[in-house]
Amino acid sequence: MSDLFASPSSPVLQIADGVATITLNRPAQRNRLENSDLKTLMEHFEVVNRSADVRVLLLTANTSGQPKPVFCAGYDIGGFSEMSQDKTPFEKVPDALAILRPVTVCALNGSVYGGATDLVLACDLRLGLQGIEWRMPATALGLHYYPSGLQRYISRFGVSATKRAFLSARPFTWQDLEKLGLFEEFLTMDDWHSKLESLTQDILALAPLATQETKKSLNEIMASQMDLRVIHERQLLTSKSADFLEGRTAFMERRKPVFKGS
Repeated sequence: MSDLFASPSSPVLQIADGVATITLNRPAQRNRLENSDLKTLMEHFEVVNRSADVRVLLLTANTSGQPKPVFCAGYDIGGFSEMSQDKTPFEKVPDALAILRPVTVCALNGSVYGGATDLVLACDLRLGLQGIEWRMPATALGLHYYPSGLQRYISRFGVSATKRAFLSARPFTWQDLEKLGLFEEFLTMDDWHSKLESLTQDILALAPLATQETKKSLNEIMASQMDLRVIHERQLLTSKSADFLEGRTAFMERRKPVFKGS
């Protein structure tokens, strides 16, 4: 483990070779998120969005020393005292994560609870560790969840599983989650690093411009904000790009394409 994680701290950002990694870093507190952590996450998101060379964002957690790995125990309940008339400090974070420019991957290397489940749902892709659990205890605490979080739950889980999550507050096992089709794979620790690296490299091998523009369109369609004119403009943009020419040439020459993002 890097010296960056020797002491508990707000989430840690590392950037290398086109990949940004954000690691939750309060393992002794089961990586519970405090308001200062939310501010740090928003700052990290801005850095990642401004870094044109970053094409993949990995969201994971430091689970060192935990009896059972916990990715995040959720948002610190005390933070709700800072709730404004319409929003908690927390809900802005998954909303921002959902629209980040790079492809986002949640490397869910432990159990996840409460609002932190929405961070997982806000990512584009997910890998999970076998043996984890997932629980949404909002109603057990007397809380109605926020609108964008409910929307993400329904769009990813479907209505029936969302109702189970919120109206029973019972945990989901990793096998339950696997049946929902949310995750690329559920892995053992032996396979964890190699499979995460393989998924990351697959994403990096895609044409950057086409991937970025397609992500925008998919998000808009999912949110029922589709503008056919805008989507068609993106289609034309990529069809005239140097990357598309390279992709076709590489296909005919039976080699891997070398994309430039233009």
